[in-house]
Amino acid sequence: MKLERHKKILELINQYDIETQEELAEILNKEGYNVTQATVSRDIRQLKLIKQNVNGKHKYVVLQNNIEAADNRNIRILKEGFISMAMAQNILVIKTGAGMAMAVAATLDAMHWNEVVGCIAGDDTIMCAISSVDDTLIVMDKINRLLES
Repeated sequence: MKLERHKKILELINQYDIETQEELAEILNKEGYNVTQATVSRDIRQLKLIKQNVNGKHKYVVLQNNIEAADNRNIRILKEGFISMAMAQNILVIKTGAGMAMAVAATLDAMHWNEVVGCIAGDDTIMCAISSVDDTLIVMDKINRLLES
């Protein structure tokens, strides 16, 4: 749940000029995340967000060096949860450990690969819709390279 919320926070601060923790908490609650200002404060600290003056307004932004840390975290989650994958035309079915599918799917979404249209996760299975059969092979190769790193 926290990983999904963190992903949503990053999406929101890129989409809106969010100036306060209260404003972020309000938007998250409207999006279906039941959060308090204290939870948002912890999330901001964990994501290492900073306030920056952009066009005369102070808003939350991600430090550029956080991207590498996020990538390392994503790779760790993928390695911890991944069991196997199988191709079904332009659909990639990924098996994970019990309860890990949501985290691995969120990780794949966070990679922002152009080939991935979207992921749906259950408890231990993910269905990734991929743009084409050729792109499915590319995504499988990318996943294999991450797992080997």
